[in-house]
Amino acid sequence: MSSPQRGTDRRLDLVLLGATGFTGGLTADYLAAHAPSGLRWALAGRNAERLEEVRARLTASDPALGELELIVVDTTDAPALAEMAAATRLVITTVGPYLQHGEPVVAACAAAGTDYVDLTGEPEFVDRMYLEHHARAVASGARLVHACGFDSVPHDLGALFTVAQLPSDVPLTVRGVVRSSAQFSGGTFHSALNAMSRMRESSAVLKERRRLEPRPAGRSSRAVTTKPHRDPDLGYWLLPLPTLDPFVVARSGAALPAYGPDFRYSHYAGTKTLRYAVGGAAAVGAMALSAQVGPLRRRLLGRITQGDGPEESRRARSWFTVDFIGEGGGSKVHTRVSGGDPGYDETAKMLSESALSLLFDDNPATAGQVTTAQAMGEHLTGRLQAAGMRFEVVAD
Repeated sequence: MSSPQRGTDRRLDLVLLGATGFTGGLTADYLAAHAPSGLRWALAGRNAERLEEVRARLTASDPALGELELIVVDTTDAPALAEMAAATRLVITTVGPYLQHGEPVVAACAAAGTDYVDLTGEPEFVDRMYLEHHARAVASGARLVHACGFDSVPHDLGALFTVAQLPSDVPLTVRGVVRSSAQFSGGTFHSALNAMSRMRESSAVLKERRRLEPRPAGRSSRAVTTKPHRDPDLGYWLLPLPTLDPFVVARSGAALPAYGPDFRYSHYAGTKTLRYAVGGAAAVGAMALSAQVGPLRRRLLGRITQGDGPEESRRARSWFTVDFIGEGGGSKVHTRVSGGDPGYDETAKMLSESALSLLFDDNPATAGQVTTAQAMGEHLTGRLQAAGMRFEVVAD
């Protein structure tokens, strides 16, 4: 694996912004344990004292990390963000909700030609960043890769893995079915509730993106939605998920000819019984209605704190699976992506390995806002397999 030449004259390879938060701290821990020798990286955040505490914790396991650079920066300080972006080849940011705090970081990276990864699951944010900063990033050479955590790596790379088992010159349909035992993070809850409160704005931004975004010549790739139903192959009751993931998969399908001339992807949560499916649909509906009422939304947001997460023992018991059924040209395949705690430990892993892949793997030449499958594809899949996540063809 070779290191790309872009930005090699910069002082740093990687800056982790948000290192003092819960997920940011787990990402720092992962990088401390798995980053290649000689990686020039720094911790960034608003509070110098808390950054010192993170560095001290890392140094306890590896004294060499006592030399990590600390960068005190706020996401409202555009000049400081520009200076930070110009000093490094890549920025990881875990500072959310991204609609509130994300755009200045994207803007700084797009202008500086600095690669960027985050773990957002906010569709409106991703679409706004495409409209505002994709063209600038294309011109500067920056790769802006959103959704590098549980949103949406297992789904995006799992669909890519599934498509690789099918013919490449015929229409393909793939459905992904998510199951997990994990506890949602406070950050995920805040992002989801805020997104539900902005459905009208999100729809308008998506419409504008679709109007301006080029379509693949002679090919089609779309996310499709169906009603809840029982899956004839998996035996689960399927509840459509209104998340970012199917849009990411469809954009990968539009960017990569391997997805065939006509690609369709649908995305669901899977439950073993109808009772749980009905309960899940009712819970999502109640949450969506609550998000429309300002006082109720603020009350719900106040009850769940951002930046907190479950104890390590709880995370150690958590798991996720994403089953895929792919069909095309008379062939059908069942594949699965699986791993441990999706919202924290595996997200820190996916985010870190996404950054390391951009820095060190011989990836395709891309720029602008790109997906993980488009920017890193099999290189990132291989990294995650080596780190313990499973990508497999299931023999039913």
